[in-house]
Amino acid sequence: MDKKKKNINQPKNNTYWMYGLIISIFIIFSYLGNGDNFSTTKQINISTFEKYLNASEVSKVTIINKTLAEVTLTENALLNEIHRDVSKTNLIGQRNTLGPHYTFEVGDLELFQRKLELAESNGIIFNYEFKTIESKWLDVLIGFLPLLILVGLWIFFMRRMSGGGAGGGSQIFSIGKSKAKIFDEKNDTKVTFKDVAGLEGAKEEVKEIVDFLKNPSKYTKLGGKIPKGALLVGLPGTGKTLLAKAVAGEARVPFFSLSGSDFVEMFVGVGASRVRDLFKQAKEKSPSIIFIDEIDAIGRARGKNNITGSNDERENTLNQLLTEMDGFGTNTNVIVMAATNRADVLDKALMRAGRFDRQIYVDLPDVRERKEIFDVHLKPIKKAKELDVDFLSKQTPGFSGADIANVCNEAALIAARKSKKSVGKQDFLDAVDRIVGGLEKKNKIISPKEKETIAYHEAGHATVSWMLEHAAPLVKVTIVPRGKSLGAAWYLPEERQIVRTDQILDEMCAALGGRAAEKVIFNKISTGALSDLEKVTKQARSMVTVYGLNDKIGNLTYYDSSGQNDLNFSKPYSDSTAQIIDKEISNIVETQFKRAISLLKKHKNKLTELANYLLEKEVIFKEDLVRIFGERPFQELKVKK
Repeated sequence: MDKKKKNINQPKNNTYWMYGLIISIFIIFSYLGNGDNFSTTKQINISTFEKYLNASEVSKVTIINKTLAEVTLTENALLNEIHRDVSKTNLIGQRNTLGPHYTFEVGDLELFQRKLELAESNGIIFNYEFKTIESKWLDVLIGFLPLLILVGLWIFFMRRMSGGGAGGGSQIFSIGKSKAKIFDEKNDTKVTFKDVAGLEGAKEEVKEIVDFLKNPSKYTKLGGKIPKGALLVGLPGTGKTLLAKAVAGEARVPFFSLSGSDFVEMFVGVGASRVRDLFKQAKEKSPSIIFIDEIDAIGRARGKNNITGSNDERENTLNQLLTEMDGFGTNTNVIVMAATNRADVLDKALMRAGRFDRQIYVDLPDVRERKEIFDVHLKPIKKAKELDVDFLSKQTPGFSGADIANVCNEAALIAARKSKKSVGKQDFLDAVDRIVGGLEKKNKIISPKEKETIAYHEAGHATVSWMLEHAAPLVKVTIVPRGKSLGAAWYLPEERQIVRTDQILDEMCAALGGRAAEKVIFNKISTGALSDLEKVTKQARSMVTVYGLNDKIGNLTYYDSSGQNDLNFSKPYSDSTAQIIDKEISNIVETQFKRAISLLKKHKNKLTELANYLLEKEVIFKEDLVRIFGERPFQELKVKK
């Protein structure tokens, strides 16, 4: 194992010395191509210069910035032994004839110029000129600028093509390479099974997979085979990815993590190539685990969307994945884990035994598991001493692990906004309200008539739900606008595994209580019941077409769990059946609406009292309903039982 870790962390070969060598060669040849770059100048004084000048050995005098003079000798003078040092040849044997050969300080420029003019009048032939040079190094840099640009561009493109730049795996020479991230227990944050609260059943199955990898002989000696793969299925936020992270932290084997979308690319054949490369890497480091998050990105049933008959790149990727998981030459020491919340759209060939042997369902947590999740997320939070975690877990039915984490974070933010030193019970309740209902909009302008209608609407919901046995008990009602709604009511639904017909009908009646109250009090209805109507229509349709709870349709369902109905452009029933379905859905909804009206007419006085109290207080709680209505009619019967 240690040897493998060493191989994983081995440094890549550094190629920068190659770039340095190439630049050096360019510079050398540039200098060799220009002889004056190798010129050697010697410092002299002005009297020595006059001596050379009077001997007619000076060919040219250049005065730089009025302070420095550069002297170039004649070719005959360079043959003299005195000037041997300044006439040396360069590396390829070229004589320095272009100069300059000597330099000296001019001193008084006016005096020096008079000396030059005097020498000219005496018949000495030479040239002299004045130059102004700001920076010698600047000229050098400007001369090399095109070369540096070319070398820089060459290095840039070489790095991009070799995958050394940003997004290395997606470059031209590494486009078919896998983008999988290898879990590093030294650098990455280690997540263990202790960090995963709840999910007891799922954890047990995953722990077994980890045990397979740690102690394979325990199972193989009895003739068993290590499973090829495990598929984590569940709603968003239930902890599928967290469970995979815990496996990475516990397994102590190479863990390759990537998303299903990492295989998808615009180029043909890239997805299949990346699958091959992924499994090749995993086999080299076996035993190992591959985790593919959101596998439905590449694992959808083949042929569903291929209407045009063209070659689908996603299908090629899936075919390669199927082959690698269970085909000729597969390695049993590589376990594939995947996560999805769309198991119904996955290809059947992917789901069969031998590929994904285990399907691990990660359900929403129950009240006991929610308490454990709260305990985990409350650890870093400064909570109040009197905070009851059991109460919080009971107040959050249907919440996933991600939702609970959001509640804890939101409660801490609310407490900080109020400058509190700890997070209390009310902060958590406000956080739940914020997540479920949305942000309060107290400054929203609502007319008194509209406010009255909203109050009766919400009071109607509260009254009907209070009078029905199977409706969810009320927690809180408000007429303060939240999110998109102008009013809201919070209920604490009973956690059920199965739902009976009378329970659904009671829930529908309670949902229609708002519109029924408008009808009873004002003899008019409004658009404020849109969400309620949407809810009851879906429930009624499910009763008729999915669950077989309608007498006219009978014990039939038109629901297809495999998702194959998506391919059909026609309904799975006849036109005459469709008419019956529509009629039955309408009858169910209208029956419950009339039932709600009947209940509200019976308790009209108490409905009005509740609405007026709601207009006054804007927010009412369960205790207020007990004061107005008394205990729920069937509550005593439950107690007697």
